[in-house]
Amino acid sequence: MKDKTARQFETIMQQCTTVFENKLKDYGAAWRILRTPSLTDQIYIKANRIRSIQQKGVQKVDEGIAPEFVAIVNYSVMALIQLELGVADEPDMGNEKAVTLFKEYLGRARDLMLNKNHDYGEAWRNMRISSLTDIILMKLLRIKQIENNEGKTLVSEGLDANYYDIINYSVFALIKMLLESEQQ
Repeated sequence: MKDKTARQFETIMQQCTTVFENKLKDYGAAWRILRTPSLTDQIYIKANRIRSIQQKGVQKVDEGIAPEFVAIVNYSVMALIQLELGVADEPDMGNEKAVTLFKEYLGRARDLMLNKNHDYGEAWRNMRISSLTDIILMKLLRIKQIENNEGKTLVSEGLDANYYDIINYSVFALIKMLLESEQQ
């Protein structure tokens, strides 16, 4: 099952990378000016929309849940890059460097997932997508609190660990949605 999960993760990683690359072609690295709290809020908007659609069972905007999970992954990777590089006053990198960094951080998320997946025995496969959404929202509230505390924690993981978890929970949701669509 471990190899299957790694392959499924790679499939989702490629989807997210393609969207990231296409957005770079449209907008360049304009996201480099965003402070991490702004990225956190963008992720929150996406996760909150997913939860709203899940609860209401209907959506009025013709963009489904899967693209929102992809956006959550991509904004989370951007946040990790911003944590390392800091905020720029203007777009300061070319598309090639941005893609290289994006893939590096997504690869780190994959590696973390594989290690945790080993320890947790793929428990996520028995979770509901709505639970994954709720956990993402909880992680976002934790991030906001850490940001409000100027990045300081007493015993908890920092911002980066929470962003990595959000990436992995989003990928799990996308894998589950892919499997559901294949069964139909």
